[in-house]
Amino acid sequence: MTSSSPQNRLASESSAYLLQHAANPVDWYPWGEEALTLARELERPILLSIGYSACHWCHVMERESFENADIAALMNEHFVCIKVDREERPDIDHLYMKALQGMTGRGGWPMTMFLTPDAEPFYAGTYFPPEDRGGMPGFPRVLLGVSRTWTEKRDEVLESAGRMVTYLGEDQTRAADDPWMAESLIGAAQTLVESMDPEHGGFGRQPKFPGSMALSLLMEVDAGPLHRGAVRLALDRMAMGGIRDHLGGGFHRYSVDQIWLVPHFEKMLYDQALLARLYSDASLYFADADDAAVASEIFDYIAREMTSEDGGFYAAQDADSEGVEGKFFVWTPAETEDVLGTERAEQWNIRYGVAEGGNFEGASILHQSEPTRERRAHAPDTVAATKGELAASREQLLAARALRVAPATDRKIVADWNGLLISAMAIGGRILDREDVLDEAERAARFVRTRLRLSGELAHVYADGVAKVPAFLDDYAFFGRASLDLFVARPLQEHLQTAVHCADRLLQDFRDEASGGFFFTGRRGETLVARTCDLHDGAVPAGNSVAAELLFRLWALTGQDEYRQAAQGVLDRFLPGALRQPYGASHLLAVAGRAARGWKTVVIIGEREAAAALSRAALDVYDPANSVIVLPEGIGDSTWEPEAIRGKKAPAQGAWAYVCEGSTCSLAIEGAEELRVALRRPAQVRPLNGNPPENRS
Repeated sequence: MTSSSPQNRLASESSAYLLQHAANPVDWYPWGEEALTLARELERPILLSIGYSACHWCHVMERESFENADIAALMNEHFVCIKVDREERPDIDHLYMKALQGMTGRGGWPMTMFLTPDAEPFYAGTYFPPEDRGGMPGFPRVLLGVSRTWTEKRDEVLESAGRMVTYLGEDQTRAADDPWMAESLIGAAQTLVESMDPEHGGFGRQPKFPGSMALSLLMEVDAGPLHRGAVRLALDRMAMGGIRDHLGGGFHRYSVDQIWLVPHFEKMLYDQALLARLYSDASLYFADADDAAVASEIFDYIAREMTSEDGGFYAAQDADSEGVEGKFFVWTPAETEDVLGTERAEQWNIRYGVAEGGNFEGASILHQSEPTRERRAHAPDTVAATKGELAASREQLLAARALRVAPATDRKIVADWNGLLISAMAIGGRILDREDVLDEAERAARFVRTRLRLSGELAHVYADGVAKVPAFLDDYAFFGRASLDLFVARPLQEHLQTAVHCADRLLQDFRDEASGGFFFTGRRGETLVARTCDLHDGAVPAGNSVAAELLFRLWALTGQDEYRQAAQGVLDRFLPGALRQPYGASHLLAVAGRAARGWKTVVIIGEREAAAALSRAALDVYDPANSVIVLPEGIGDSTWEPEAIRGKKAPAQGAWAYVCEGSTCSLAIEGAEELRVALRRPAQVRPLNGNPPENRS
């Protein structure tokens, strides 16, 4: 788009995605009353197009159709055309994605949705080519067919749309009848393992998404060596593959093939958050330094390329540069030799698969043929000798790559995704012993607290210096959990107060009092054609599952039973559906497993070095149901302190640890091994729809 290009109504928007379409010949409207009123006045259907700035196929459909004057003329003649950034308005995306999946059995972006003038959906798809191709109807054929149906069969269209609105508002779950026990979770985990690729790792065949929530669940439900091997294989193959950026750190969105080699090259903030947490946890679960290195590289990438001057984290980086997908990331032997010289380039090319002819449109996507630990096992001297040389080569190639035309960065800052990454940093920073990562997490949390504000409350998105769109379920749940994770890592009053505030907003504005769980939109938000309350994980964990986790953990910390009751309501409503579809509800199942084991708060107090040793011992016992809090000097009786912390005493020398469930705590534990044993001791499995254990001080 140039300054002389004609501009449509999107030119005044702040969304990077909407601005990408500001020079289209389509008469685009942003979502709002102006467009909806016009549709009703003209009795004309709405063409709703939803995507995001880093989406490769969104760019393709724009080039092929939205920049095509003839196709744009059809759109303008027959429809009121509305363009929505799914990252800016997840409520709209969430609602109509459910409709798309209900109509077609699948989802994705770009989402192409046809609505009545009252915004009720009646026909949907994703990408449409500009002409009939590969069994898919061309977009002009679709446009004319939908318009003809609206004109000639309007009563049938309105009846169908009404049924879809009813479907969108229906409760797709059923309440649990019997106490749910941990054995049910083992069965769900086995279902997941059986769906995994035994040769290349991961879930299904192609395309392959990381499946972070499902892999996290499998690490929590340890069912034996074969089970652990399936998780290890998936982690290794992703880390070796082209889906990982071996130069800059971080991961691309997904792999288009079965072997993790060729990705779609966009980088999403939420993927970095989920994978950084996954590999940090794996470094404990498997006691593996390679997993720790993967997580560290993600954090380094975020600090270098995805952090604003004020500390917030950007949303995404594009798949394309100079109009070509992946161009920024691929290499030829001549290019590596030009940077490194012949001998070192040969060493690099062998390790990372750079070859003449390449593996992607004449160039090579960097990848590895075997994990570093396996190479180290059969040739330890070679690995040690080349480690420093490869690290130096990586720095030189990264500097050379920085001189290329980089993919665009979507610089909007989204509350829920920032919450995901803050959580990953708060937990991963401690596991990896990286205080700089914890510092960045606290800085980002301050940004969200102070800048992502709208009418005194949390906002969903911040762009061009302005916060807008009231917060949704995911915003409050994810940022509330992030604040609690920060409190556990660095027990400051502001972090706990923020977590409590977010939890209270969930109860006041989002709770479904009749059925349990939480609606995606709050009572104060814009009214759409339906209000959804779902259990399914998508690209990020389900908001209901993260809300339940936040509330259970706050109950364990504070003893406030209202939090437990609300969290229990989520499990009672959604667990049966989650057990039937474990891949789509992995995080809810993980939360259920933690609730069955019992939420433990490990409180450590005493001299710095002794407390640090106990903290390390507690963190080394992998169980995400545990919160390990090291109290700073002088804490102990302040009125703000939660129940699990209040009154804890330090010894005259050394440090003590207390293992608490609710306000019931163990005697003081002094030794690191004694603490490990206490945390590894199997907890009594509880029915999850029964009464909680009695809290006794």
